[in-house]
Amino acid sequence: MGAAHAAPPKPAGCLIEPDQVADVGSAVTGIIEKLNVALGERVEAGQPVVVLRADVERANANAATLRTQMDAEVKAAAANLELARQKVVRTQQLVAKDFVSQQALDQASAEMEVAVQKHTLARSQQRIYGQEQAMAQAQLGLRTLRSPINGIVVERYSNLGERVEDRPVLRVASIDPLRVSLMVPITQYGQVHLGDRLSIHPELPGIGAVSAKVEYVDKVVDAASNTFRVRLSLPNPDHRLPAGLRCKADWPVAANGTAPARPAPSAAPALPAPQRPKAVAQQPTLPVHLPAATASASTWLKMSLALARVPTQPSSTVANAAMVKASQPISLRFSIALADAR
Repeated sequence: MGAAHAAPPKPAGCLIEPDQVADVGSAVTGIIEKLNVALGERVEAGQPVVVLRADVERANANAATLRTQMDAEVKAAAANLELARQKVVRTQQLVAKDFVSQQALDQASAEMEVAVQKHTLARSQQRIYGQEQAMAQAQLGLRTLRSPINGIVVERYSNLGERVEDRPVLRVASIDPLRVSLMVPITQYGQVHLGDRLSIHPELPGIGAVSAKVEYVDKVVDAASNTFRVRLSLPNPDHRLPAGLRCKADWPVAANGTAPARPAPSAAPALPAPQRPKAVAQQPTLPVHLPAATASASTWLKMSLALARVPTQPSSTVANAAMVKASQPISLRFSIALADAR
């Protein structure tokens, strides 16, 4: 008769959850000026969802932009540098003809060096204005809250005109894909692996079984419940399944329809069966004279010592005597021992 197939494990209880949940909040304190999305609306990552009042920050950004566009100082410094360079050239020509002294040439060279430094300072100041503009734009950007993920607006904690300080304004949940979480008894550890596909049965009328892929198997067992956690990814492109559903997960089955069994420990080598001693022909027994029930304990002790006594003879003699004694019937040996004891 063949070995019976092991019954497949029962479906494990699971929970269908959003893949990601993000609370959209502000890094600065402000007043809500616009709410660009409604409850249940789809949003994309980076989409503006809330705008805070930012009159001061917007004005600072505009001023910084105007400063970066002002290049008059740079142009004036460049013109002054060109004039100083031409003066040096004319002074060199006059010195060559002995019309002016060397001191005039040194003074013209010094004025040109001053003009060079002023031009460099003007260009550096222009770069500083550019950094100030970037900082003003960043401060203005903090007043616009954007969605960090693709998903659905599932909660709205604030309304227009409310103050935002240290609490989120919106909650966005990503439901494509969905995440399936289940806690599995430790007795089934090793029966599911990364990449396996499990059949999920959501507890929703009109929805059949769907396939989910194992993305994570816990390597740390929960000692309190003696279970481990498994997470699966369930595609939901049309948002047909809502998050928060309870479900049942079927374990993967082998080709013969049974659950994959855990590897059995290697069997120990079989020991040979003990051989029974050959039957010995029954020998006639002689009457045994047992001591009376009232015999003293010393008599029984002497008889036991006589049975266990080993004669002190050479090894060959002892062996022959032992063979002779072994060939005697048990009743005869018992009688001899009893006689010696008396």
